[in-house]
Amino acid sequence: MRPGVDLRLMLVTDTALSQPRGLIATVLAAVAGGVTIVQLRDKHATDIELAVTAAWLRDELAGTGVALIVNDRPQVTLEAGLSGVHIGQSDGHPAAARALLGPDALIGLSVTSPDEIDTVDPDVVDYVGLGPVFATSTKPDAAAPLGLEGMHIIGERLSVPYIAIGGITLDNAAATISAGASGVAVVSAIAGALEPRSAALALRRAIDTAQGA
Repeated sequence: MRPGVDLRLMLVTDTALSQPRGLIATVLAAVAGGVTIVQLRDKHATDIELAVTAAWLRDELAGTGVALIVNDRPQVTLEAGLSGVHIGQSDGHPAAARALLGPDALIGLSVTSPDEIDTVDPDVVDYVGLGPVFATSTKPDAAAPLGLEGMHIIGERLSVPYIAIGGITLDNAAATISAGASGVAVVSAIAGALEPRSAALALRRAIDTAQGA
């Protein structure tokens, strides 16, 4: 794990869910509530569009200690001067991202099944996004849910920390931490909430309590 990175509560952005308040306002409210890392994800944006949004967010988050990473596009990470990148199993190789971004970048990798455990090289990958743990409507092409037991079994075999993702809500966040996750990643639980700051605050409290913080 790169120094100073806090994996407890990741917000994965969703432009549609963030309307009408806007993406940046949603992120800032979530960070004020306790989000510790932000993953900028927009499958429909061009690299240029994503880089512009990333630069805005980078400037807004400066001094907060919150890491800003981008989903699947290491070149955008490089151009915008972000903390790192999160890569899906079918969206490039982590080693290529590491070669491009250098030793100080934060690199995450998605893992959805036991068959993918061997793709996690601890010399390259800093953390795993493990899931979906529960059923999720945010990602229509998501794999079958692992459940807490399945998550725990895979997590025990990983050589790096993992963040639980997929269907994470206030009702089950603490249980994922108790089952072994270092943190949780959410989309709709914050981006789709009426008050993102309050939603993040409640999630952070649940996580911290489960971790005994």
